[in-house]
Amino acid sequence: MSLRTASAAIEWPAWREPLIEKLVGQLKEANEGLKKNPSSQGYLSNRGDVYLFLDAYPEAIADFEKMIKLQPDLDAQHWRLGLAYYFAGQYDKAERQFQKYYAYYGLDRETGIWKFLAQEKIDGIDKARAEMLTYKEFDREPFPELYDMYAGKRAPDDVLAELDKKELTKDEQVKFFANYYVGLYEDLLGHKQRALELLRKAVDIMPQRETVYMWNIARIQWEQLVRDHTEGRF
Repeated sequence: MSLRTASAAIEWPAWREPLIEKLVGQLKEANEGLKKNPSSQGYLSNRGDVYLFLDAYPEAIADFEKMIKLQPDLDAQHWRLGLAYYFAGQYDKAERQFQKYYAYYGLDRETGIWKFLAQEKIDGIDKARAEMLTYKEFDREPFPELYDMYAGKRAPDDVLAELDKKELTKDEQVKFFANYYVGLYEDLLGHKQRALELLRKAVDIMPQRETVYMWNIARIQWEQLVRDHTEGRF
């Protein structure tokens, strides 16, 4: 396993070091559990998550795929494997995994955004928009507005302004997802500085139970933007 380490020149927030230490501790605990029971779905799931949060994407994929091999009916519902594929640069597999999850649970536009992001890497933005997944029922804020933005029907600033006008950003969960996914969209458009700003706003909203998983996903993407900026890649 090779975990990426951040440049010593980067001044990270005070919460980052204890978080990484906690994740490393969870990794050790999962490793010990798997020594005793190599087929434990619980430990494989936990270790896969920790690997993902520590940027160890091949290791996360291996654990998630082993889960499915041991219990094939987990495949369609395993959206976390789709994220691991995405971060490993296996965009075709990521796209297929999100399509599987859509077939399993077709109400969550967040899945549609990730399918779009994976397909855009392969086919470009026009085809990804033309083949976006279809949603007819309301799921949760702020995803209807965000989904329209990814479809090219709304501008990023308009989405944020509308959510603020509706006072939806008083909800920390809505505010987190709005800043996060608008930030990802700005990054997609090549607006790196704006993306860095919005993802920082997202990770500054410390997670509640409902957002802790995706907060860590936002964190690793924000950290990569920080590294890119520090190393002069934008």
